[in-house]
Amino acid sequence: MVPPARLISVNVGLPQVVDTGRRLVETAIWKYPVEGRVKVRGVNLEGDRQADLTVHGGGNKAVYAYAIEETRLWEGELGRDLGAGAFGENLTTEGVDVSGAVLGERWRIGTTLLEVVQPRLPCFKLSLKMEDPTFLRTFAQASRPGAYLKIIEEGDLGAGDAIEVDLAGRPDHGISVRLVSDAMLVDHSLIPRAKEAPQLIDTLREQMGELAA
Repeated sequence: MVPPARLISVNVGLPQVVDTGRRLVETAIWKYPVEGRVKVRGVNLEGDRQADLTVHGGGNKAVYAYAIEETRLWEGELGRDLGAGAFGENLTTEGVDVSGAVLGERWRIGTTLLEVVQPRLPCFKLSLKMEDPTFLRTFAQASRPGAYLKIIEEGDLGAGDAIEVDLAGRPDHGISVRLVSDAMLVDHSLIPRAKEAPQLIDTLREQMGELAA
């Protein structure tokens, strides 16, 4: 029997200054599990912030989710333990194909309602956290981007909550966050297919236009 989808960890973090060896940068990619109920409102989880709001955060990147199943694949490939929050995610899930989630599909978790918006398109800070300057390419080619979600209904959630994917209301275009990530980072020939999703946000649509030019 397939276990029910659930939230196994809620992770938050505040911006901190990190020495890259060349310069100091501010980042909030380090997220840590918290206990109890966590409020989800505005464009954040309670206790969570982003450092560079020009590329992180905002309504379309309010909550980042990553599947523990994909984290375990990374652990096997990298030969070390990573655990919840390893990729800077707010929600570590189990039983949900996060990278395969369709743009526009909605998840009910606790008293919140979240909508899948876009994949993680990583910046150098992920390589910094993974202590590997080549990790951005590795991450892109693995096609395990995780998903950013926007907040449709504010509420609260916590570890152990069920994740109810609205299958009946899922858009039928079939465009996943994985396909969008691959189109932008791995295979530009996928761009026309990715742009078929009505829910593809304007910023990504514009970037795809530049990549395909």
